[in-house]
Amino acid sequence: MAYKLGASIVINQIGNIPDSPDDPRYQNLTAVMADIGRFGAHVGAFLAAETGTEEGEKLAKLLDGDKASYVAVALNPGKLVVNRFNVQDAIRALGTRIRTVIAVDGVVDLAAGRGITVPVGQGTADFPAILAALEDFQYSGDLVVGDEIPSANSLSNAVATVEYLREVSGLG
Repeated sequence: MAYKLGASIVINQIGNIPDSPDDPRYQNLTAVMADIGRFGAHVGAFLAAETGTEEGEKLAKLLDGDKASYVAVALNPGKLVVNRFNVQDAIRALGTRIRTVIAVDGVVDLAAGRGITVPVGQGTADFPAILAALEDFQYSGDLVVGDEIPSANSLSNAVATVEYLREVSGLG
C-alpha cells in the first residue's frame, strides 16, 4: 500500500529488543525483520525502524543479524534523548542504514524523572553535531518535521523547525 501511495519508506517502531540473541523472541524478531526487509525490496517500499526505544548499538546488532537485510533506520534524536540514549553513539552504530531523520528534540526532566520532547533547537539533541556526523556517512535522506501529536501550534512549530535546520545546516 505504501508503494502504491508513492512512499518508498515506511517508518515504524519495532518494539523492545530482547537482550540475548539466544532468546527465541530475539530470533523471531530477527527473522521478521529479514522477511519484512525482503518484502520491502520486492515491492519497493522499505521499513525504516525508528530509533528511540533502544540504544542504537542494540538496534544495529539486531538488524545486522541478517547480512542481506533491507531494513533501514529512521533516526529520531528526540526519542533517543528522552530515553537517555546517546545520539552520536546511535549514528556511529547505525550509520549507513539511516535513511530518514525525524527532526525531534528532547530533554530529560530530572524533577519529573522522565524525558520530554521539546521544539527543535530547545532541547539537548545537538543538531549541528548530528548533521555533521551524518555527513561522515554521506547521508542524503530526508529530514522529517512535524509534531508527533498534532496541535494548534503544529504549523508554526514546523516552520520554526525548518528555519532552525536551514540555519544550522548552512542552507538558510
